[in-house]
Amino acid sequence: MTTTTVADLGRRARTAAADLAVRTRAEKDAALHAMADALVANAAAIIERNAADVERARENGTADAMIDRLRLDESRIAGMASGLRQVAGLPDPVGEVVRGYTLPNGLQVTQRRVPMGVVGIIYEARPNVTADAAGLALKSGNAVLLKGSSSAAASNEAIVGVLAAAAEKAGLPGDAVQLVPGGHDQAKELMRARGLVDVLIPRGGAGLIRSVVEESTVPVIETGVGNCHVYVDADADVAMAIEILLNAKTQRPSVCNAAETLLVHADVAAAFLPAALAALRDAGVTVHGDERVRGYDDAVVPATDDDWAAEYLSLDLAAAVVDTLDDAVAHIRQWGSGHTEAIVTGSLAASRRFAATTDSAAVMVNASTRFTDGEQLGFGAEIGISTQKLHARGPMGLPELTTTTYVVTGDGHVRG
Repeated sequence: MTTTTVADLGRRARTAAADLAVRTRAEKDAALHAMADALVANAAAIIERNAADVERARENGTADAMIDRLRLDESRIAGMASGLRQVAGLPDPVGEVVRGYTLPNGLQVTQRRVPMGVVGIIYEARPNVTADAAGLALKSGNAVLLKGSSSAAASNEAIVGVLAAAAEKAGLPGDAVQLVPGGHDQAKELMRARGLVDVLIPRGGAGLIRSVVEESTVPVIETGVGNCHVYVDADADVAMAIEILLNAKTQRPSVCNAAETLLVHADVAAAFLPAALAALRDAGVTVHGDERVRGYDDAVVPATDDDWAAEYLSLDLAAAVVDTLDDAVAHIRQWGSGHTEAIVTGSLAASRRFAATTDSAAVMVNASTRFTDGEQLGFGAEIGISTQKLHARGPMGLPELTTTTYVVTGDGHVRG
């Protein structure tokens, strides 16, 4: 693949984006339903291609957590299709008036949402991102260029082929959804396709995200790794805290909103930790604890600075006892990634202070970190979870894939 070919994909995407920008919600929703139906109808063929990726990953010694992210089955494909249908059911952000007013001179001003144009996604392993990104981009009037990892090349090629054909059959431009094949060189070309690509979103590990942020000349919405914390406050209900912790850590440990660190207030440690550590052990979790945590269970292994900073994506959990809520927040600010933090507490004052001071994209009060998810929060499928503070923060749904235009209407007005 050559630079010219990557540029050609971008030019075709820009043509498609201009077409999509004026399509009605009904047209876009019909295409999304057609794309969902096509995924289900072609599930066997997609799974066959995915099996080749999974087998190659095993042969290469890929970690189990990454293989879990890569693997597709009928249930996951049905979930991808369901995500597209959910997006079809959401309000169309394009044309929404963010604000509107009339100036003293009679000029009417409206600020309206419009598509970004061409959105590039660079992502690792998870082929379900292919369908999520395509659906969100199309609904928000954008064309999308998808650069998945080589580990999911066969899966992504199959999925994009199905989605593009279904969109075209439904009357939308097939070039609205395109796959950028190739390896790192092509990813770099996509990062530098300024003028053809309007925004770039990386999804994956810290190394990928850092590379895109540092090397891209295209504006980047930075998604972040998920070193998420569960803090059990002095006023926590112990049974509730254990249930939340187990869900946050074990329900699906290979994803970015899984808990990676447990912080326990010293006043509740004796009541909470023996039962919690036993429950974690029964669930197959290896706890990496500080000296105070290790005092409650000989099976806890010593924690290091690497553990406090880790996004394990596995059945491992760092754990520490803290003396105050502010100590918990200080730990999170030092080691966290700004993704999601949870507090379990019966104190309204404590929950408010925790939410105000943790400085993360999402804060859960008496709820699992696993709820930081576009679908769970009512957005439908998400394009990613932003840990930056500009334009978009937290799960990015349809509005986050738009920008705005000011439309100023006069009646022959000229400026004096």
